[in-house]
Amino acid sequence: MSTLIKLSNLKKVFSTDEVETHALSDINLEIKKGEYLSISGPSGCGKSTLLSLLGLLDTCSGGSYILNGHEAADINTKQRAAIRNKEIGFIFQSFNLISELTVAENVELPLTYRKDLTKTQRSELVKLALEKVDMGHRTKHYPSQLSGGQQQRVAVARAISGNPSIILADEPTGNLDSKNAELVMALLDKLHVEGATICMVTHDPRGAKRAERIIEIFDGRIVSDSAVSQVKPEEAVA
Repeated sequence: MSTLIKLSNLKKVFSTDEVETHALSDINLEIKKGEYLSISGPSGCGKSTLLSLLGLLDTCSGGSYILNGHEAADINTKQRAAIRNKEIGFIFQSFNLISELTVAENVELPLTYRKDLTKTQRSELVKLALEKVDMGHRTKHYPSQLSGGQQQRVAVARAISGNPSIILADEPTGNLDSKNAELVMALLDKLHVEGATICMVTHDPRGAKRAERIIEIFDGRIVSDSAVSQVKPEEAVA
């Protein structure tokens, strides 16, 4: 598999007045296309900071981040937004759906910033994404008319609608009960089997073990990078 992401000696420092907080130090990590990895560690260890850097939502204080051939330090704000929109799909713990928009409109929203897509192409991508998460029958519903599990399925559809290079999931089951959490995890399993590259932050050790690799972070440093020895689920939820 070819390398999709390469981090070299990455660091992130937050400065407030006279205090410097080293959120991440000396992060070296490679993610191959088609991999499924989880990032684990205690609260405040730097997991979400790392995901923000991977998602080009923030900039590093030092080191190198290469995403699909793009060196993050060499791109301006406009280019960063364009690359983020095309290359990265986000799944958030709190779903982050817009209440005034329908299911279909929520999924289409990131695609509206893509100048390379026509309205017809966007509509087709939305349809395919919602079918993948078994929400094609709810296109005209609003988030308030859906359960938490259904809202997260719509959020997954939004993340995959533009065929991104990588899906970044930040505690994707954190706001769900055990049944809906299992359904969402099975959906991620299915997407991975179909070829998606997934990087997931999770506190749940059971969820972490669904991945191929577990990255453990402690005090802003990677302390473990290990393969998961298990049989991957052959089937996931439809």
